[in-house]
Order: sequence, then C-alpha cells, then structure tokens
Amino acid sequence: MAADCNVVVLISGSGSNLQALIDSTLAAADASKSGPARIRAVISNRADAYGLQRAQDAGIATRVLDHKQFDGREAFDAALIEAIDAYNPQLVVLAGFMRILTPGFVRHYAGRLLNIHPSLLPKYKGLHTHQRALEAGDREHGCSVHFVTEELDGGPLVVQAVIPVQSDDSPTSLAQRVHAQEHLIYPLAVTWFAEGRLHLAAQGAMLDGHALPSTGQIIRT
Repeated sequence: MAADCNVVVLISGSGSNLQALIDSTLAAADASKSGPARIRAVISNRADAYGLQRAQDAGIATRVLDHKQFDGREAFDAALIEAIDAYNPQLVVLAGFMRILTPGFVRHYAGRLLNIHPSLLPKYKGLHTHQRALEAGDREHGCSVHFVTEELDGGPLVVQAVIPVQSDDSPTSLAQRVHAQEHLIYPLAVTWFAEGRLHLAAQGAMLDGHALPSTGQIIRT
C-alpha cells in the first residue's frame, strides 16, 4: 500500500475543482482503496473564497493569507511557502489560485506543483480562453493539467481533456462543459502523482516510467 501523499490546495475563489478533489479522495477512502492522496490543508489569498467553506465542511484545515497585507510578491510568496510547508506536502495543487507565482516559489516546489488551465495548452495561455477559442473558430477546446514551471501556463503537460466546440456555443456554455472535464482530469492527475505513477523528470512529465507526449495524455469526449 502506498504511503499517504500529503496535498495542499491553493485557491482564490469558489473551489469547484477543490470540491472535485475532495470528492475523489473521499470516494477512494470509502472504497477502502489505498487512496494515497490526502488533502491536508486549503490555503486562500482571499478570506471570502467559498472554497474555504467547502474545505471546512470536509474537515480540512484552512488558512487565509491575504496578499494585500504583504510588501510585494516575494514577501507574500515567502510567507506562503512557510504556511504550505507546515503541512509537509508531497504535492501542491493550484485550483483557481489567481496569483502569478515568483520564480523562487516555483523552484521550491519543482516537480510537485500542478495547475489546471482552461484551454488546450499551448493555445490560449492566460485569461478569456473560451472567448478566444470561439473567436479563432476552433473546432475543439478543452483543459490541461500541467506541472508548473517559471513560464506562465507553460510547464510539461500531464493530461488534456478535449471536447468539440458546438456551433451554438457561447463562452458561457463552452466554459460549463470545460469545467465538467476539469473535474474529471484534475483528480486523475493528482491520483497518478499520489500513487507514484506520475513524476517530472529532465525529459518532461513521466507516467508509469514512460515519457508523456508533448500534449500529455489525451482524453476525448
């Protein structure tokens, strides 16, 4: 049986991906699996983030670290590292954490920092991804889980969920369908990591001892 993998989740908002991760870990425990992913804490830079309530409802420790109370990005990230490391995490998960992280933070968690992004990276880094996909006339859209590096939304890809763009899609309808896929692939990637199947190597993301393609694992719906 694999040892527990302590996970700390960082959020800024409603925490729907956090809820998917909570549900996944609870389901694994209920099924009497090893369920090695264990969410030890949820940390937010916003006190009004609803994801904090989700964590509290699940009996998970929470902490608020208001970035506005710090003198600059480096000072905030240093305090954030201290708060995270108090829980001895093997994995740190960004779930709608609306902060650009400093290079020092990213290096500190190199190989154990995951993010999810609402596009098929490397397309549409940054914001307004659904609108941009529609404006480009894309026939497919989706979401990506990747290891975090110093390049914004640019780390090695782990898994992507691909959905067709429908002729009557709006940014809102497309976002809703992408969110549903996020809630599937993020727990999957975290489970892979917790079970020791996924890791970051010099050549990129590795799954079960094999290098993943540049697109990561592709899941189509």
